[in-house]
Amino acid sequence: MDHKTLVAQRLAAVIPSLEADQIFALLEKPKSSEMGDIAFPAFSLAKVERKAPQAIASEIAEKIDTAGFEKVVATGPYLNFFLDKAAISADILRAVIAEKADYGQQDIGHGQNVTLDMSSPNIAKPFSVGHLRSTVIADALGHIYSKLGYKAIRINHLGDWGKQFGMLIVAYKLWGDKEAIEANPIDELLKLYVRINAEADENPELDEQARQWFKKLEDGDQEALDLWQWFRDESLVEFNRIYDKLDVSFDYFHGEAFYNDKMDEGIQILEDKNLLQESKGAQIVNLEKYDLPPALIKKSDGATLYITRDMATAMYRHRTFNFAKNIYVVGQEQSHHFKQLKAVLKEMGFDWSDDMIHVSFGLVTKNKKKLSTRKGNIIRLEPTLDEAEARALTQIEAKNPCLENKEAVAHAVGVGAVKFYDLKTDRDNGYDFDLEAMVSFEGETGPYVQYAYARIQSILRKAAFVPASDANYALNDAESWDIIKLLQDFPSIIQRAAEKYDPSVVAKYAINLAQSFNKYYAHTRILDENPERDSRLALAYATGIVLKEALRLLGVDAPEKM
Repeated sequence: MDHKTLVAQRLAAVIPSLEADQIFALLEKPKSSEMGDIAFPAFSLAKVERKAPQAIASEIAEKIDTAGFEKVVATGPYLNFFLDKAAISADILRAVIAEKADYGQQDIGHGQNVTLDMSSPNIAKPFSVGHLRSTVIADALGHIYSKLGYKAIRINHLGDWGKQFGMLIVAYKLWGDKEAIEANPIDELLKLYVRINAEADENPELDEQARQWFKKLEDGDQEALDLWQWFRDESLVEFNRIYDKLDVSFDYFHGEAFYNDKMDEGIQILEDKNLLQESKGAQIVNLEKYDLPPALIKKSDGATLYITRDMATAMYRHRTFNFAKNIYVVGQEQSHHFKQLKAVLKEMGFDWSDDMIHVSFGLVTKNKKKLSTRKGNIIRLEPTLDEAEARALTQIEAKNPCLENKEAVAHAVGVGAVKFYDLKTDRDNGYDFDLEAMVSFEGETGPYVQYAYARIQSILRKAAFVPASDANYALNDAESWDIIKLLQDFPSIIQRAAEKYDPSVVAKYAINLAQSFNKYYAHTRILDENPERDSRLALAYATGIVLKEALRLLGVDAPEKM
């Protein structure tokens, strides 16, 4: 039984006017441990009892069964419950030490599949920090759902189809240099893409040519296909190098082109159900009953759109993976698209569309300005990660010049810093890209959490501490209690992150745990000979386990030494 339920039951036994579930809903968490662990406000009883809340709280304190609690105290209008710190700390430390990295593992998912549509960079364009959010948020969600007993399936839905390839083909045929592209593919292709977009603004004829070339591509024109394949192959070499740096892998690279031969089925279902309507030569589905504008399924020239392809994608994923959840980690600007997609699938008779979730996220800006590939205003990710590593190395050399494997540690810290900064941001908020702030060892950063973990490992090495499986480690001081409560919360933190589809819940938890331990370390001489020495070391050991696991869920390494 959890402690809140126990408190509610004890209170219900002495408060006849309220049921246990009503009391449970009223219980609060005090702002500090000094005020107890659970508080009951007596205000709600004032009308019924016709007494001041302070008097009511005092009367309840005299009547209530306090067995299993350290103490129960009336403080003004509140009844404050102090949990038995020694007993609970012993239970939590025993559990973490026994389960190690499996602590917090749950079987909510029973092995069901969760598909994650993620990353999705556009072929022939640089991998920028704009693609980072989808990549790292989805990767972290994969780890989180795996921790809850699901099977996470990561799918890179590459942007390898669409009118932009028509634009690129036109640009290449007008101004392209094959040798220059082979020497430096992404940079050269980007120049072409930026140029064609700038010139198309002045010359609509270029835009029309691009449309025609994309239609050729869709119709299987060999020249168009060869160029497209070349652009795709060159791009993937660069992308995979970046994914290796990020330590992110995929189960499938099923881009938009993968579904070229799978769209007819969805269109046929719409026709069979008389859901397609003609509008100015185009094919639409009316979505008035969902309070949405019509979904455009086919253009007047017969060309497909994102939604046509995403219908095929969803049908394929359900048939292939029988997903419990089909998660799309895609920017906020696509919210409308996913509402339409779900509505169309619902109209087609696919109730599993209810299990499709659009996990949106805010924008990454630079100097508060929106980034745009089309305008050539981007922050390329690979050189950014390299610079983050270099900055981490500089700080490590200043702190610990004799550290072995400095380069490997700098990689873990630098790349981890960039990922952590993104993931600690509330998913629906954006952030301004600031590398200096990311790689700092101070503040609410990845390196700060990593350093807390490395410090713990240093303490354990100095003490040569190995926890005994049968020992009864117990503590009852206020500062260790703050850590114990956080360790106890870890399983529910993982659940909350999954329910909110937001890894920032785990990242903020890791920061809180690191801060609590650092505060404890500053005020408690852990290594001094003391009756509590082994229990303090056990607390450090358990904190290290949970910190490392929290970082792993975020896709961030925890170096043993820094």
